Amino acid sequence: MRLLHTMLRVGDLQRSIHFYTEILGMRLLRTSENPIYKYSLTFVGFDDESKDAVIELTYNWGLEHYQMGTAFGYIALRVDNVPDTCSSIRRAGGKVTREAGTIKGGSTIIGFVKDPDGYQIELIENKNTSNALGN
Repeated sequence: MRLLHTMLRVGDLQRSIHFYTEILGMRLLRTSENPIYKYSLTFVGFDDESKDAVIELTYNWGLEHYQMGTAFGYIALRVDNVPDTCSSIRRAGGKVTREAGTIKGGSTIIGFVKDPDGYQIELIENKNTSNALGN
């Protein structure tokens, strides 16, 4: 088995595509529309879907807002330098919700940002990723 993608429902597809591609640096991989059932799908990721898990952005036509559930936590991304990434995201118009710093009780450097729909994205510094994953 292999993890394929995570699906997020979004209220403004173009705004979300901009965030994931222009602010986080993912590539737009593919899109499709279903006029009969009134939804659009867009897949974004850092690499081809055959190699890495990606994010599916689902826009249900006419729905601009969703309530955040309490079961979903966040998406985690490995980055080379969390402070620089937070600064870059902020300069590009993204929202940093936790500045770069160590995790409680550990030495791994993390930070958090929010996408336009309020989904949290954790940034984990590359050199300490194994510590953050409990290895």
